[in-house]
Amino acid sequence: MQFLEITTGLEFPEGPIAMPDGSVILVEIAGCRLTRVHPNGSKTTIAQLEGGPNGAAMGPDDWCYICNSGGWFYEIVEGRHRVVGQSSDNGWIERVHIHTGAIERLYETANGQPLRSPNDIVFDKNGGFWFTDHGKREGRLRDVTGVYYAAADGSFIEEVIFPMNTPNGIGLSPDEKTLYVAETLTRSLWAFDIAAPGKINPLPWPSQNGGKRLAGLPDDNMLDSLAVDSAGNICVGSLINGGIWVISPDGQQRTHHPLPDIYTTNICFGGLDLKTAFATLSASGRLVAFEWPQGGLQLNYLNS
Repeated sequence: MQFLEITTGLEFPEGPIAMPDGSVILVEIAGCRLTRVHPNGSKTTIAQLEGGPNGAAMGPDDWCYICNSGGWFYEIVEGRHRVVGQSSDNGWIERVHIHTGAIERLYETANGQPLRSPNDIVFDKNGGFWFTDHGKREGRLRDVTGVYYAAADGSFIEEVIFPMNTPNGIGLSPDEKTLYVAETLTRSLWAFDIAAPGKINPLPWPSQNGGKRLAGLPDDNMLDSLAVDSAGNICVGSLINGGIWVISPDGQQRTHHPLPDIYTTNICFGGLDLKTAFATLSASGRLVAFEWPQGGLQLNYLNS
């Protein structure tokens, strides 16, 4: 795939947000920063954070909402970041004002259960947001986690989907009637029928979590974060076999667009008619851009 390198030297970038002014806001997980990348490739730190800022989305009143995993551990091999473990610290949901740098922590628990490793986030048209909890592996133990829905003002949070195995990317269909969730280790993309804001119509057994397994990918295609384009295709970053998988809404059409990084973690859309795709190449610390055949889906609080 032909691409333009926007900037380098990022410390495990993720959660890109293509802003209307042409800049891209993203998190640096290893650097614990919320960063603005300008069109000329220069970088500005919006806020220095704790833990491990992971997914990000713009919410109301210029606040950027962040899933904080609690932290990851890395080693640098030949100039590239390699993930070697996770902090045992529980994660949280926080928000940062992109103009003042103010930081507010919104959620650390739900119904008394600590959030373990919040990962990716998407706002709906009603002003609430869905997010995944990726969970943690500690020794021989691995968390079983789920998907949450929360209010932007910190007043309400609920676990809606359980159980899931390493849920990661999350997104909404153009009509917001379907919620998509990617699981990393199972290489699966799930679709859930939304009944109302923060509610799903669960499928009966034998569905293990109330969703439909829309796609299961082979071999070294562990799934990371995702975005949806205007045609309703689900565009998912893939690890090891680095690149972007494009999966049709019915799951039947699947195309892999390779990129030169085993940690191709996320994608977002910006530019004219949202036809420029931006991807985070996290091992090599790069933000790249390339043309997309159709525009990205307009996001609440950002493009619409």
